[in-house]
Amino acid sequence: MGATSNSVKVDVKTTPRVRQNMVYLLVKQLRPHQWTKNLLVFAALLFSLHKVSPDVIGKSVLAFLLFCFVSGCVYILNDFVDIKNDRNHPEKQFRPMASGALPPALALAFGAFLLLGSLFSAYYFDRLFALVLLVYFVLNVAYSLRLKHVVILDVMIISAGFVLRAIGGSLMIQTPFTPWFLLCTMLLALFLAISKRRHELILLQQDKGTHRKVLDSYSSELLNQLNTIVTTMTIISYSLFTFTSGRTIHLMWTIPLVIFGIFRYLYLITVAGQGGSPEKVLLQDKPILITVFLYVVMVAGIIYVFEFK
Repeated sequence: MGATSNSVKVDVKTTPRVRQNMVYLLVKQLRPHQWTKNLLVFAALLFSLHKVSPDVIGKSVLAFLLFCFVSGCVYILNDFVDIKNDRNHPEKQFRPMASGALPPALALAFGAFLLLGSLFSAYYFDRLFALVLLVYFVLNVAYSLRLKHVVILDVMIISAGFVLRAIGGSLMIQTPFTPWFLLCTMLLALFLAISKRRHELILLQQDKGTHRKVLDSYSSELLNQLNTIVTTMTIISYSLFTFTSGRTIHLMWTIPLVIFGIFRYLYLITVAGQGGSPEKVLLQDKPILITVFLYVVMVAGIIYVFEFK
């Protein structure tokens, strides 16, 4: 009777359904819904339409996928480190490791394999891109282990990750990046990171210290002031970028779209109570989605009309 019971247990663990569920959990652990952040690698392609070719597009897609895989490895490590705190969070408690559905050892082994494969692939195509990818991973590991507990520095590290994405996308297709573009990227990323901290602070209310230690060092007043400063700098920097970057001055016609997008996001975080997940806002808020679409179309059209010779 005991032997029969044991054989049943073994069969259950090795059924195709269980294996499929485990694969699903591993993919879910990579947080595909957050891969929209890595779309920034295509920015270099957008501003370099004269270089567009199947080979260049393929390299941009590869850069996007490699950043998705490496960022997924970061999420695995971050969720492993934060597993206890995530169980106290109203939303994060349902993540694969926090919920207990995915064994941490399996997730870490999968992440290590994916990381090594991604870095070797990046090195094969471009050594500098591989270096950027490695710096991105190391920086985010430092963030997960320590820097996320340091007030102000935590949001700056998040911003640096976006800048590295932009640089990586440029390196992969061998397109020079301008300081103005990187500055705009950094400021916009700071805006999103600060808005996320504000949302977390309000969501967790008096229990903020049981989740993110750094939230004890923040206040709504401070975050509101930081957002005011950063949004102002973002709009000014982007405006100067359109005038002084060496590109066609007609890019200035995209300034209203940038202003509307920022104002719309401010409305969502201050009035609608959103902002905890920028990637969801991008995909679910129709006004912002339409604004991003119009921006891409306008930039592509302006560059094609006024810069193609």
